[in-house]
Amino acid sequence: MPADVVVSLSVLAGIVALSDATRRLMTRALADTGLSVYAVELVSTFQLCCCTHELKLLSDVGGIEPRLALTFTYLAAVVHALTFGGAIGNPSGTLEQAYHARLSGGCALRRIACQFAAAAAARAAVPAIWGVGLSGLHARHKLLGYRCISAIRAPLPKAAAVELAGAFAVQTAITHTRPVEEKYRAHAVAAVIATVVYAGGSVTGAVFNPALAFSTQFPCSGSSFLEYCLVYWLSPLLGTMSSVLLFDKLVPLLSASLHPETKKRT
Repeated sequence: MPADVVVSLSVLAGIVALSDATRRLMTRALADTGLSVYAVELVSTFQLCCCTHELKLLSDVGGIEPRLALTFTYLAAVVHALTFGGAIGNPSGTLEQAYHARLSGGCALRRIACQFAAAAAARAAVPAIWGVGLSGLHARHKLLGYRCISAIRAPLPKAAAVELAGAFAVQTAITHTRPVEEKYRAHAVAAVIATVVYAGGSVTGAVFNPALAFSTQFPCSGSSFLEYCLVYWLSPLLGTMSSVLLFDKLVPLLSASLHPETKKRT
């Protein structure tokens, strides 16, 4: 395995380990204040964004094989799911929780604020890590001024549709695996995420997370702020809510109309 990949994997492991230790510490320190959930949200979203920055660098600048990149994406998704400690890390997912009254409106807004704050913090912190020059890849990226190019490589409607479809698929997987034990559910959702990245990564980078996109995509040149907002903010939100409304409203309605005798018996 190339030295650059080994260093990047070590960085990823360090980020996860440090984040996990911070989560545990903050949870204990803030246990009686009611603020621990927001601290966990901050740390977990920071972990997600930092790890994604490193994986994006490996893929975009390091040029690793697509199969290896997908493997790392899958493994990272599993690790995040198992270590997040109740954090959501996605504004669209947070709004879905609020819609289902699992979170109050105020709590959801505060969590979203934490997610974007963590995304901004990760965007500022990652260049400092790369600047140390732990690998040749990091050193090359520093010489290039940490530049990145927009991942939108298709007309805007197609790019928006890809992000919408990706968010729809991931939210559907999350919804339908809720009864599954977490250690198995993490792998199921991660498999869907890897599949979506494989299908849409060449078009938009397949982010389907507004906070993550704010950290990893918005700093890149090549697209306007409004284009980024449409593709990476509005589309994932519409995709998530489309999944929610489909399975909460439309499917039960169709089922009731197709099987009216069931409704009569109940």
